[in-house]
Amino acid sequence: MTRATLASPARADGPWRRIGLLSVAIAATVALAGCEDKNTFVAPPPPKVDVATPIQRAVTRYVEATGNTAPIQSVDLVARVQGFLQSIDYTDGTFVKQGTQLFTIEPETYKLKLDQARAAEAGAQASLKQAEADFKRQVDLVQRQAVSQATLDTSTSTRDNAQASLQQAEANTRIAELNYSYTKVSAPFDGIVSAHMVSIGELVGVSSPTQLATIVAMDPIWVNFTVNELDVLRIRAEAQRRGLTAANLRQFPIQIGLQTETGYPHEGKLDYVAPTINQSTGTLAVRGVVPNDDRVLLPGYFVRVRVPFTQEKDAVLVPDTALGSDQGGRYLLVVGKDNTVEQRRVQVGPADNGLRVIEDGLKPDDRVVIAGLLRVIPGQKVDPQVTKIDQPQASAK
Repeated sequence: MTRATLASPARADGPWRRIGLLSVAIAATVALAGCEDKNTFVAPPPPKVDVATPIQRAVTRYVEATGNTAPIQSVDLVARVQGFLQSIDYTDGTFVKQGTQLFTIEPETYKLKLDQARAAEAGAQASLKQAEADFKRQVDLVQRQAVSQATLDTSTSTRDNAQASLQQAEANTRIAELNYSYTKVSAPFDGIVSAHMVSIGELVGVSSPTQLATIVAMDPIWVNFTVNELDVLRIRAEAQRRGLTAANLRQFPIQIGLQTETGYPHEGKLDYVAPTINQSTGTLAVRGVVPNDDRVLLPGYFVRVRVPFTQEKDAVLVPDTALGSDQGGRYLLVVGKDNTVEQRRVQVGPADNGLRVIEDGLKPDDRVVIAGLLRVIPGQKVDPQVTKIDQPQASAK
């Protein structure tokens, strides 16, 4: 009885156990099938990029260069007569008007020499007057045959010598006047006078002219720069197309800016163009003149220069940041009609306040990638987000 009782449950559990194992297997198969559905690869959506069509507007073409400012007039003030410096009549570094007295060299000696020359001139005039009276009297006596011809010849010689003496005296007076005027050194033109180089009481003009100071004209001011040969050819071709002469070229406006300034706030005009190109550098020397009434520009400044020479009505522009570069040159990423990115080689022109002129390689209706460039590669599909290029304000003068 005991063995039968123990064997019965084992026989009863066999079918149920097989059913349980089958259920577990089916559940595992379903679970595995579910896992396979979740791991199926799904391609990511195309990246979104901002695209825009180029801007078309009028653009002025410039020749850009660098140069230096220089004074139109700069003169060393020197002592032209010998003497002790009596006074310094200006403050170092101040602006003075033409004719302002700057230095005084002791004038007493030269004033006395002038008085002496004037007295000699007066004596020569008196002698000439007497000689002329005697000459007229001798002429009358010779006509009446009262004196000989030899007496008249002597009187004539005396009159001529008196005239020569008077001319000599007049010349000495003029020299004395000039020397006396040189005792006062004045400004030859409007300008700023440098620090004095001599002291009061110092003997100047002893063996050669002594430099006292320097005066520099500040308004207007010159700007010297050079233009390369290619730009010269372009300007001449444009001038020929517009029928401009060499005189017209010298009236071209120029714009300059300092290193710390934005844009080109100072305007002037061309003043001089060299007749030949420097063969060693392949450049042409050019000079402009710029008003400087506020004296912001000092001689010797390094400046940026540009000269407008033509204007293009419908230039194509894109943001400068949209441009890329590699060993092949500059390029843009353009989205085609099927939203595929294409690398487009372009020829770039001048910059215009954050935008860049595209000379060749881009059409006005092309869609250019202007943002998200790092997320796309040529040949890839993208999701273009159409936007507009911000048009900045006109370039600063």
